[in-house]
Amino acid sequence: MYRTDVVGSLLRPAYLKEARAAYEAGTLTDQAFKQIEDLAVDEAIALQERAGIGVITDGELRRYAFYGHLIDAVEGYDKYGGWAIPFRDETGEELVLQRPVVVSKLQRKRHMCAEEFTYLRAKAAAPAKVTLISAQQAAAYYDAEKSKAAYATVDSYLADLVDILRGEVEELIRLGCTYIQIDSPQYTALLDPTLRAGYRARGNDPDRLLDLAIEMDNAVIGHHPGIQFGLHLCRGNNQSKFYAEGDYGPITKVFSQTKFDRFLLEFDDARSGGFEPLTEVPADRTVVLGLISSKKAALENKDEIKQRIAEASNYVPLERLALSPQCGFASTLEGNLLTEADQEAKLQLSVEVATEVWG
Repeated sequence: MYRTDVVGSLLRPAYLKEARAAYEAGTLTDQAFKQIEDLAVDEAIALQERAGIGVITDGELRRYAFYGHLIDAVEGYDKYGGWAIPFRDETGEELVLQRPVVVSKLQRKRHMCAEEFTYLRAKAAAPAKVTLISAQQAAAYYDAEKSKAAYATVDSYLADLVDILRGEVEELIRLGCTYIQIDSPQYTALLDPTLRAGYRARGNDPDRLLDLAIEMDNAVIGHHPGIQFGLHLCRGNNQSKFYAEGDYGPITKVFSQTKFDRFLLEFDDARSGGFEPLTEVPADRTVVLGLISSKKAALENKDEIKQRIAEASNYVPLERLALSPQCGFASTLEGNLLTEADQEAKLQLSVEVATEVWG
C-alpha cells in the first residue's frame, strides 16, 4: 500500500524546454538531448525522494504531453492535425489544445515506455511506476474524414490500438515494472452533463461509450497477478485549465466493472463533486484522494485536507485510502501556473499529511 503518489507529470525545467526546442529545430544532437533529458529525470527522481513520496515516476519529462509517448513511438498519427479541445478556468478564460489524429495504419516504431522505466528503475531508490495512455483517451484521435483512408471505422482503429497498448503492458512487466497507471481523462467527458449532451447530439450514447471504454481498458491490462494497475481520472489539465466538471456518479461502472486495483481521483475543488460515488468502489480496491491541487500555487491547509480524508472515510475505509495531487503538474510541455518551489511544497505536504493520518 503506497499512501502517497504522484499522478505522473512534473514541471519541466526551463533548460529542458529549451533543449527540446533546439532538438526539434535540428540544432541539438540526439546524444546531447538525451544527456539533458537524463539530467532532468535525475532531478525529478531526487525531488520525489526528497519529499518522501511512496512511489515515483520519471515526471513524464521525456514526453511533450502526457500522451506524447504514443504519438512519438507509434507511426500513424498527425501530431497536431486533430480537432481542438477547449480548456477553461474559473474566470472563463479559454485556450485550445490541438489533438493528434490517426491518418495511417498504426505501427510500433519502438516501445512507448521502455526507456522511461529502465532508466527510472536503474536510478531510483524508491518504488517506481509508469504511466500509459488509455485506449479511451486515444479513441479521440480518430476522425471520420481524416482517418477513413487508414481505418474505415473507429472500431478497426481501436482494435489495433488495444493490441499495441496490451503489448506495452506486457513489455513493462517483462522489464520488471510492478505498478502501471493508465491515464484516462477522456472518461470524465462522460460525466459532464454538457459534454454528455454533446455526445447525444452527435448521435453517440455516452453510456454505450462508457461500456466500450471499460471493455478496452480490461483488455489492455489483462490478467497479471502481482502487478498493480492504477487508473487516473481527472477533468482535464492544461496550463491550470480544465475541460469537464461534475461528480463521478455517471461513471461509477468504472469502479465496479474494471479490473484496476487503484483509482487515482480528482477531489481538489467543487467541480469534482462529493465522495458519495465512492460507495461503488469494490472492497478490495484502493482510492487515492487527489485533494492537493496541481493547478493552483496556493498551498492547502493541512487540517482541511485531514478533514476531507475523514469525510471520504465515511464511504471507503481509511485503510483503503491514500493521498496525492489531483493531477500531474505538467500534462503538457508548458506546465501549470505554479513554480517548482510550489510543486515541491505540495509534494512534501502530501507526505506530511499521509504520515500524520496513516503513520
